[in-house]
Amino acid sequence: MIPHKALKNLRLGLAAAALLWLVSTADPASAGETLRQQLVYEVYAGGIHAVQAHMDIDLSKKNKYSLVLDAKTRGFLGSLIPWEGSFESYGWILKDGKYQPERHQSTATWRNEADIKEYLYNKNGSFKSLRITDEHSAAELREVDDEVTNGTVDILSATLQVLDAYNEMETCAGESEIFDGKRRFKQIFRHEEAVTLTESKYNIYGGPAAKCTVEVVPVNGEWHKKPRGWMSIQEQGRAKGTMPTVWIAQVAENGPAVPVKIRVKTAYGTLFMHLAEYKSADTVLIAEKRMPEDE
Repeated sequence: MIPHKALKNLRLGLAAAALLWLVSTADPASAGETLRQQLVYEVYAGGIHAVQAHMDIDLSKKNKYSLVLDAKTRGFLGSLIPWEGSFESYGWILKDGKYQPERHQSTATWRNEADIKEYLYNKNGSFKSLRITDEHSAAELREVDDEVTNGTVDILSATLQVLDAYNEMETCAGESEIFDGKRRFKQIFRHEEAVTLTESKYNIYGGPAAKCTVEVVPVNGEWHKKPRGWMSIQEQGRAKGTMPTVWIAQVAENGPAVPVKIRVKTAYGTLFMHLAEYKSADTVLIAEKRMPEDE
């Protein structure tokens, strides 16, 4: 039997792998009709279907963006680790092209216990408030330190920024500082190389893409001395010679960039995330191995 502590770390690793970089965006000035995207991703751990995620990105409102992402563990893993999450980001697209969040909410449910965090931001980039609902409180306003919060964005908006830049430069690079409710950290994308991917029965995309690694670097806040959660997964990958890796590409011609594949190496094996379904305007692509909704 897998020890409880190992299960907890695996749950956190899967959640991070499935959710941390499952985002996409477009430049509204060049996207044409591709102002809304609906995507389905399948995550496999050691060849076993582990997580399914649905994402809806809407850029149809002038100078605004929204992204809603839902994910849950599936199959045998879902019975062992009953985790699901919902993540929402809403914000402004500023004149300088910055994706500035207005509101971000994360809801993580583990064995029917929900942890909800709502982050509010001002348009000038300052942090407004954090409210938390968990087993100890209901929409409680938490005190936060300006040093940990001001100038930060949420993790989805930060990744949208990097993917938007791909549309113009066809590279994957950039960094942002993020506050997760307790800690401030840098999320750094580093471009590795331009590659050509081959479509498969698991993944709908074949064609040119940018391969890049992603690293989380602590800045301040309440960090543990020993890496936990995503940091533990990241360092396991580093020990194996590779950081978490994402491939991004334009699926629809003249459309927005999206992540088409992610690989995360851990002490439990390798996680792969594949783009199994893509819908935008008249474009509908579905992989042969796209898993059913009710597995």
